[in-house]
Amino acid sequence: MIVLGVDPGTATTGYGVVGRADDGAVSLRECGVIRTAPAQPLALRLRDIFEGVNEVLDRARPDAVVVEGAFYARNVRTTLVLGHARGVILLAAALRQLPVVEYAPAEVKSVITGTGKATKEQIQFMVQRLLRLKEPPRPADAADAAAIALAHCYAVSLPRPRGAGPLGIVLAGRPR
Repeated sequence: MIVLGVDPGTATTGYGVVGRADDGAVSLRECGVIRTAPAQPLALRLRDIFEGVNEVLDRARPDAVVVEGAFYARNVRTTLVLGHARGVILLAAALRQLPVVEYAPAEVKSVITGTGKATKEQIQFMVQRLLRLKEPPRPADAADAAAIALAHCYAVSLPRPRGAGPLGIVLAGRPR
């Protein structure tokens, strides 16, 4: 199975492609970022994200696309603009009829690091360890995207406790 993880952003969109073998072994195939020019109008930046994601889809040929779920920023405009970026990513996957899965940031952090409040550095460190890399993926947006893909690889391979969330997480000893 090949999974494309995407960490959406209008300035920097991270992506990570993780493969999972039949024996459960996971490996990083590629990761990086799609950058847009901050001075460009939003419509052109969204076009650049869409085209960049399509280039990654062409190269990676994933079986699934996993996107970080929406979170609510303190600034309403930031939340809205991030929603636009997520939209073009979802569209790129939908046009190829790829399954799309979304996970909340805290769920991914919890699966990868053991805590839903992990820092960017902790995510980078654990992605490096779990994927047996010589150094952590950089920039942090690429590591976050690889973590999203990796979390999905774990989610589809492990049995979930009854009543647990999408990644099998049971909070405070109770299924949520």
